[in-house]
Amino acid sequence: MAYDDILKYLGEFGRYQKRIYFFLCLPAIFCVTHKLANVFLQAKTKHRCRLPYEMDNSTYVMAPEVINMTIPWDTAAKTWSSCQRLDANFTQEYFDAGIPTNNTVDCESWIYDTTTYKSSAVMEFNLVCEYAWLSATADALFMVGVLLGSIIFGDLSDRFGRRPIFFLSLVLQVIGGIGAAVLPNYSSFVAARMLIGATTSGVFLVAYVIAMEMVGPSKRMVAGVLCQVFGTIGYLLTAFFAYFIKEWRILQIAFSVPGVLFLSYWWFIPESVRWLLTKGKTDEAKHLILKVAKENKADVPDDVLDKLLEEERIQARTAAAVQKPSLLDLMRNSNLRKKSLNIFFQWFVISGTYYGLSWNTSNLGGNDYLNFFIAGAVEFPANIILLCTLNRWGRKTLMCGTMLLAGAALLLTLFVPYNMTWLIITFAMIGKLGITAAYGTLYIFSAEQFPTVIRNVALGASSTCARVGGILAPYVNLLAEYWQPLPLLIFGALSLAAGVTALLLPETMNQKLPDTIAEGENFGKVTDDKQDINGDVLLETKESEK
Repeated sequence: MAYDDILKYLGEFGRYQKRIYFFLCLPAIFCVTHKLANVFLQAKTKHRCRLPYEMDNSTYVMAPEVINMTIPWDTAAKTWSSCQRLDANFTQEYFDAGIPTNNTVDCESWIYDTTTYKSSAVMEFNLVCEYAWLSATADALFMVGVLLGSIIFGDLSDRFGRRPIFFLSLVLQVIGGIGAAVLPNYSSFVAARMLIGATTSGVFLVAYVIAMEMVGPSKRMVAGVLCQVFGTIGYLLTAFFAYFIKEWRILQIAFSVPGVLFLSYWWFIPESVRWLLTKGKTDEAKHLILKVAKENKADVPDDVLDKLLEEERIQARTAAAVQKPSLLDLMRNSNLRKKSLNIFFQWFVISGTYYGLSWNTSNLGGNDYLNFFIAGAVEFPANIILLCTLNRWGRKTLMCGTMLLAGAALLLTLFVPYNMTWLIITFAMIGKLGITAAYGTLYIFSAEQFPTVIRNVALGASSTCARVGGILAPYVNLLAEYWQPLPLLIFGALSLAAGVTALLLPETMNQKLPDTIAEGENFGKVTDDKQDINGDVLLETKESEK
């Protein structure tokens, strides 16, 4: 007997589960705002060299005759240089003569256009020109924090419980958020943002686990997709906050303060019953089960509950003596190895492309806020597609189709004339819709590919590959400094390649999923004869085909 058997009596998604689920999804909104905040915290804006005679309060706009005499023309970018100035003699006689010099020097400091953004970390710390890589590094290190957080907080939540680690992450997130807003220099800003990245894993993933562990099997797909909808709301709120708050430090505080409100959850968010059972804490588990039954107005027979608790006591005592499979078991078997490497590649590409497109909206042209808002809004139809088709078309069909759609749309931007900004944005948003739908599918598709005995370990490795993709994405976006379409082309090519290679994975919809390593090795294996996951050959004759 398992906890899922008890949920048949409690209700798979009853009143109690819905209430706790809703509250746990709210922090996901602000985890997403933290992940995407750097689009506006580190907003890029037009800039030029500060000339030797200019004061701190000088404005970005200069008279045309002054530009001609002080700023060189950038032939490649077809505009005035933003990283160099003419090495001129800045005297009145020089300007009166009207003869510019041909010698150029790099900027020592910059003046920024504050029309759209009053301030940003890029402007304050001068993360432009030869220092632009530092801005990309801040994003990359944030994703390093996400990676470390998923490892550290994931392990701690398994050891000490979901609930205490959730609140520990919340406290650290608030501390990191306020720290990023008040610390004085680039290094401390990046360190604080890295801490925030780590806590997004602790808050979102642990809350997600608590929520999903309360839900019955038939409701998990809907609950999982709805959780993504809350993330999309966070996406849109990021643009909303940034549009009205132009000062980057105040904006960072605005993203961080709501975390204080979630500390009130201490008085009503429960520990995961499944975790309590696996740790042999059956008395606490029984208390929570009866509490759920009371609110759901359900009745759990005493003999059923006692049987579950007794079985869990035995399993908790024997679990420590059982040797658990490791990641090496996936690599020792040829079919499992091929599938695993394929899935790892899918996570790397989809995560990298998703965050790359989300962070790249300011490079598309047009209005930064509108581009970002649309990039978030397309996630709603992507989630609707998942809900309507995932159990009809199958996981592989949907994921391959959306990946190929994303790849084709992004590659088509190469053929769009430079001045047709609206069409470039349209193709980029089609790509964002496709990659979002693929991301949602991948969570379910990959979990169903791995055997039960190693599923958590395999998904942890998959998440690591996803974080590597997210770490590299800012550097891909940095290539827009050299050629604007290049990031979209790279993400498009990778998406197309991932969509094609995903065709090699077996379909999992309506299939008996593998539990053991042996079953996982045989699952989806292509042979001359059809073969089930237990390795039993199912011979088919011409007569049976008829």
